[in-house]
Amino acid sequence: MDFAALMSKEIAKAKKPTDESSSSATTAATKKYMRRSEVEAQREAAYRAEQKALEEKRAAKVAEKRKREEEAAEEARTREDKRRRLEEETRRRRQEQAAEEERLRRKRLGLPELPKEDSTENGSREGSADGEYDDIPEEQLVAKLRALGHPATLFGETRRARLRRYRRLTTVVTAGPIPTTLEPVDERDMKVDASAIPHDRAGRAYLFRQLASYFTMVLREWEAALAREERLRSDNSDNNNGHTFASKAAISAMVSSRDNMAPLYRKFEKGELDDDILQPVVEIVQAAQERRYVDANDGYLRLSIGKAAWPIGVTMVGIHERSAREKLHDGERGHIMSDEVTRKYLQSIKRCLTFAQVRWPPEDIRQLMG
Repeated sequence: MDFAALMSKEIAKAKKPTDESSSSATTAATKKYMRRSEVEAQREAAYRAEQKALEEKRAAKVAEKRKREEEAAEEARTREDKRRRLEEETRRRRQEQAAEEERLRRKRLGLPELPKEDSTENGSREGSADGEYDDIPEEQLVAKLRALGHPATLFGETRRARLRRYRRLTTVVTAGPIPTTLEPVDERDMKVDASAIPHDRAGRAYLFRQLASYFTMVLREWEAALAREERLRSDNSDNNNGHTFASKAAISAMVSSRDNMAPLYRKFEKGELDDDILQPVVEIVQAAQERRYVDANDGYLRLSIGKAAWPIGVTMVGIHERSAREKLHDGERGHIMSDEVTRKYLQSIKRCLTFAQVRWPPEDIRQLMG
């Protein structure tokens, strides 16, 4: 190797670090300035990371909310199951208590004991409306259901439910303003007596039939009277639409009274009308049947308002409460008119009285209500 080659080699070794340092410096200088695409890529990556973190946080909140809702629903189901079990236990205890009272009553009166219902037959026997037990063989029950065009057995249906469905299908519902299963009585048998309200089941069932028949008669006459007036109005008017504001109000009052009295008919069918309502209603009906409409209105006022205090104006003027002030609101909680359903059918009875005094006017003019 000659001297020139050796010198070239040494010079190349000496210049190599300098070139590397210059190249690194050049790279550092170029890194100060980035291209727009690189900046957009970094910004997009940061945005995606932020959105991903927000989405994960949102998903965690949704999952936590769903968990709380599931826990609340589970607690509500638990409370509902507990309430249902308590209701069933209370109903069973009441039935046992009623059965024991009935047994003691029959024993005191010397009547034979009622046959006990066998609970192992899964409800194969069911009490009928008159208190007796009726049982239909399974083959006859299936044949009767098929003859009515209904399936013999529904999904999950027990024998008790099947027998109840058959009785519901074969129950005769009387045609009238308010359909009911109560058999109507003749007009001469509608007379009620408020001083002799029966306490036995058969007597009360007949009394409920009398009341339902009377209100059905009044509602039918009311509908017929409105139909006659509407027919006369349409004949006398020039156009076919002869409705006026008064006629519309009268029809609306009749329809609302008919609809609001449906719960009263259901109570008549089940025999569940309380004595504190039954006694005044019988008095009102008796007075209306005797065309003593003022006395009937007085009975309605006693039933609806009663003897509760109705304060008007200022009831407390000082800083000290008077000793008798709490008596003003003693009867508000358990007042009859506080129940919406009861209030509506009592007001419907009052409207029936208003129509009855027009349809059957009293002989004494002083018995007309204002």
